[in-house]
Amino acid sequence: MFFLAVYMLLNLILVWHDIRNGLLPDRFTCPLLWAGLIWHCFANAEALKQAVIGAAAGYIGFAVIYWGYKVLRGKEGLGYGDVKYLSALGAWHGWQNLPGLVFIAALLACCVVSINALRSQSLQALKNPLPFGPFLAAAGLLTGYHFVIPTTLPL
Repeated sequence: MFFLAVYMLLNLILVWHDIRNGLLPDRFTCPLLWAGLIWHCFANAEALKQAVIGAAAGYIGFAVIYWGYKVLRGKEGLGYGDVKYLSALGAWHGWQNLPGLVFIAALLACCVVSINALRSQSLQALKNPLPFGPFLAAAGLLTGYHFVIPTTLPL
């Protein structure tokens, strides 16, 4: 229960920071990453390897996108805080859940951008920067339901 509270609290703080400032500070992403790895040590040691691979895969996956876009376009298309945040979520959810997590986050972001564009009846909404952290957090909650809902219920 303690680790679930840490997970939720750090995610809420990160969402708040990203919406308000457009930043995902290291002082919150790093503890989220380490809390995920420590949680696996205590509660789910057999999945620790997948958590470490998830942290590395999340970081490498978004870092490749970050640097590829920056090299091709000459500007950031993704904040580096998002890279670290996906690494932290990979530590919690394991590498197997990362593709689905990123897909859900991207789908949610596309829905919000589409709704904003339709509401404003302008394509300018498509050019505004969008904090991606809240969508990563929502996707983490949607893919991480097994943290909250037990897989077996006592009869």
